[in-house]
Amino acid sequence: MTDAEPRTGRAGSGEWTRPTVERVAEGVHRVPLPLEGDALRAVNVYVLVHDGGATLIDSGWSFGAGMDTLEAALGTLDLSMSQIDRVLATHFHRDHYTLAVRMRQRFGTRIALGAGDRESVEGVLAGRSDGRRSWLRHWGAEALRPDLDALPAEPPSVYEPPDSWIEGPVDVVVGDRTLRAVPTPGHTRGHHVFADVDHGLLFAGDHVLPEITPSIGVEVSPAELPLGDFLSSLQLIRELPDLDLLPAHGPLGRRSHRRAGELLDHHRLRLAATRAAVGRGPRSAYEVARLLPWTRRERHFTDLDPRNRVLAVSETAAHLDVLVRDGALDAGSDDGVRVYTEPLPEVTPCAQP
Repeated sequence: MTDAEPRTGRAGSGEWTRPTVERVAEGVHRVPLPLEGDALRAVNVYVLVHDGGATLIDSGWSFGAGMDTLEAALGTLDLSMSQIDRVLATHFHRDHYTLAVRMRQRFGTRIALGAGDRESVEGVLAGRSDGRRSWLRHWGAEALRPDLDALPAEPPSVYEPPDSWIEGPVDVVVGDRTLRAVPTPGHTRGHHVFADVDHGLLFAGDHVLPEITPSIGVEVSPAELPLGDFLSSLQLIRELPDLDLLPAHGPLGRRSHRRAGELLDHHRLRLAATRAAVGRGPRSAYEVARLLPWTRRERHFTDLDPRNRVLAVSETAAHLDVLVRDGALDAGSDDGVRVYTEPLPEVTPCAQP
C-alpha cells in the first residue's frame, strides 16, 4: 500500500493528513483531502452514509488531487461520486466549498451554505478582492501591500452560489440522523457547526480546531467585530452538550467543551499581551503586530511568510478592537490610520464650595 492509496483506521496527531478512510462512528467516516502548497496540508471531509448514498460535511477545494482522492475513498465504502446527494459546507472558504461546486457541475450534487456568507460569495463572484486589501491603510500596514498583491487571487470561476442558504439554528435531516446547524460566526460571518447530539458528534468546521486557532474575519465582507463574534460562538459551544470534536483540520480525539475552553483561555492571554504591547500608545495594528510573538514557536513577525504577515495584522486589529469595546483602549484616527492609545483617566468634577 502506498501513501497515495486510502487506508482505514484511526489517525494520530502526527499523521492525520495521510490518505485514509477513518471510521468515526457507525455510518460516519473521515476522509482527509490534500491541500497542495497550503500550510494546513489537508482538510477533513466527513462522509455520512445513509440509504442509497451519502452526504458530505465540507468538500475540499476544486483543484489538485482532491477529487481523485475523494473518489478513491468513496470506493472503499462502495460509493460513487454520483451517490453524494448533498454537501453541507461549514463556510465558504475554498478548501471547504469549491470542490462541491465541481461536484454539482459533474454530478448534480446539492450544496447548502450558511446565509451569513452570502455577501462574501456574491463579492467573490463580482470580482471583489479580500476585504483586507482595503484595510491595509486603516491598519497602518501599507508596507505589506506587496505581500498581499503577490498572493494569488481567488478566481471567481471556482465559485457558484449554493442551492440553499442555511438560516440556523435549524435541524437538518441526513438519513436517520438529525443534525443541528448552529451559527458560529467569527472565522467567517456565515460559519455553522453541525451537532449530532444523539450520537455525540460535533462537526466543527474551522470554528473549534484541536491544535491551532482559526484566523478571524478572513472574508470579502468582514463583520464589524469578528473576534467578539468568535468568542461568543465559543461560549455557545460550551452551552451545547459536550461532544466528540470532529474538526476540519487536525486529528480526532478531543472533546468540544475542553477545547473551546482552551481557545477562550488563549484569547484572554492574547488580549492581555496585545494590551501590553500598545503601552500608552498611539500605535497602529501593524505596529502592535510587529511587537507580538507569532505561532506556537513564538516567531518574530518578520520571520512569517507574506500571507501570514497579513493575517497577523488582521488578527491583531481584531484583538485591538475587542479591547476598545471592553474599555481597555481608546481608538482614534491619524491621517486615515486607526491608532490605539491608553484610555484617558476619568476626570472627577471638583465639588463646588
